[in-house]
Amino acid sequence: MSILIKPIITEKVTAQNEKGRYGFIVARGANKVEIKKAVEKHFNVTVKSVNTITLGGGKEKTKYTNKGVSKASQPVIKKAFVTLAEGDVIDLYGNI
Repeated sequence: MSILIKPIITEKVTAQNEKGRYGFIVARGANKVEIKKAVEKHFNVTVKSVNTITLGGGKEKTKYTNKGVSKASQPVIKKAFVTLAEGDVIDLYGNI
């Protein structure tokens, strides 16, 4: 199983890229040490720090429709924000 699922490409995170911070959606079971090693191995950079946040889950939404009541819950997503050492850059748009 891969630790890094996909990069986060939003306006807010792209603005942080200039300061050396990058965002990734990662596997739920991954810890900071595993995320750091995966980023360093995949992009050949030096990681200074890793911050993680877990979003979603636990919220159940109910819809009342003509066919009855349907319930669904939001998926659990884990995000990691990685700060790189001075001078290191990740080129996320190079393969496009």
